[in-house]
Amino acid sequence: MEGPATPNSSSPDVRSDRLAAQLPARLDRLPWSRFHWLVVVALGITWILDGLEVTLAGSIAGALRSEQSLGLSASQVGLANSAYLAGAVLGALVFGWLTDRMGRKRMFSVTLGLYLVATAGSAFAWDLPSFAVLRFLTGAGIGGEYSAINSAIQELIPARRRGWTDLAINGSYWVGAAMAAGLSLVLLDTGHFGVDLGWRLTFFAGAVIGCVIIWLRRFIPESPRWLAIHGRVAEADEVVSGFEQRIIAEGLALTPVPDTRVVVTTRHATPLSEVFRALVKTYPQRTIYGLSLMIAQAFFYNAIFFTYAMMLTDFYAVPSAAVGWYILPFAAGNVLGPLMLGRFFDTVGRRPMIVLTYAASGVLLLLTGFAFHAGLLDATTQTLCWSVTFFFASAAASASYLTVAESFPLEIRALAIAIFYALGTGIGGVAAPWFFGLLIESGSRDQVMLGYAFGAALMIGAAIVAWVIGLDNEGKPLEEVARPLSWN
Repeated sequence: MEGPATPNSSSPDVRSDRLAAQLPARLDRLPWSRFHWLVVVALGITWILDGLEVTLAGSIAGALRSEQSLGLSASQVGLANSAYLAGAVLGALVFGWLTDRMGRKRMFSVTLGLYLVATAGSAFAWDLPSFAVLRFLTGAGIGGEYSAINSAIQELIPARRRGWTDLAINGSYWVGAAMAAGLSLVLLDTGHFGVDLGWRLTFFAGAVIGCVIIWLRRFIPESPRWLAIHGRVAEADEVVSGFEQRIIAEGLALTPVPDTRVVVTTRHATPLSEVFRALVKTYPQRTIYGLSLMIAQAFFYNAIFFTYAMMLTDFYAVPSAAVGWYILPFAAGNVLGPLMLGRFFDTVGRRPMIVLTYAASGVLLLLTGFAFHAGLLDATTQTLCWSVTFFFASAAASASYLTVAESFPLEIRALAIAIFYALGTGIGGVAAPWFFGLLIESGSRDQVMLGYAFGAALMIGAAIVAWVIGLDNEGKPLEEVARPLSWN
């Protein structure tokens, strides 16, 4: 590809700049291939892991409250779940900062290792403090994964498929939820295992899946975009050339790469002052938008799902060992939402689909709350209402990560994801399980209804914000959505 005709066009620096600037276009022109499916599977399995963790934490609530086990109260179970979320917040911030400095791939191993040790350790907890600390560390590992994984999704997937892929990967969380529901039916059955043994065995399931992830991650390369801005242009070119060679070997055609006049300035780190400037001064409207989406979905999900089992046991007298049967259809609705609606985020558009999914989630939760308050539901119909509601809410929650990840420059992408996740979860999510645990512990349908109404109001409010200041990022290269700080 010919570059601009300048006296220095043959110098190594100019060739390197041109090569670095063309890498995004080379990645976006790639046809869908086996490599892209590998990315979906290898990165999506992390969300399966998170879904497994959160669902198991909800499913074992009854066992944890047994006097034969840890003997926790409903609010103490909620507190332990809040500790998990607090760990996820801190982990996202620390590892998000490291991901932008040290690379996406390196952080995969560190965060996964922390998760494996902590989740296996949770099985040996002996009281509330020990259980809460281990859940905090488990959350820190998962929170760190959020930044690295979402950054990699954005930077490896072609622009025209970015929306559907991001939603599908994030939605795979609920495959883990379904797996956890199935495991809980066996492990929490006192006919097979004692009350104090079954819930401990559930945590080893996460560690087993984590070992599978370690093997799959070997095949995922470092982000070429990240390598290029960190001065490792030759490595980045080698990675992309490898993709191109594999695709040609599959018999697929490659379109020409457009020329560019961009000059790339190498940097090894981005000062926090520049991160602050980008979020507050350069893109303040995007910051408000991203926070609105993240806070609303964090409260909505964490409040309801972490207390799912307690709702069933306390209000509908469902045995704790049978909760898994009710989680399975709920998880199915959550998986189908992103899969069926995801492609419309690339075709109909980001803004209208975010408005639709957030508004529908809020309205449906409000209707479910009214029906619950009036005593019109039983355990089965309550689960059905939740399943329909979260068909839309799952796509909405995934879209919040998509929006934040693609809306800020490459150099601060991982840390931006971490900051928004931390603020969203910290403001909207950490206290939610504890808060709802208190509402459920009260035994008052009036109080639980107020919690539902608050969650619904947050989602509808976020839909209004999306309608007013939402972004139309569908089909656009990341560098067009937010110009990298290192591009001149």
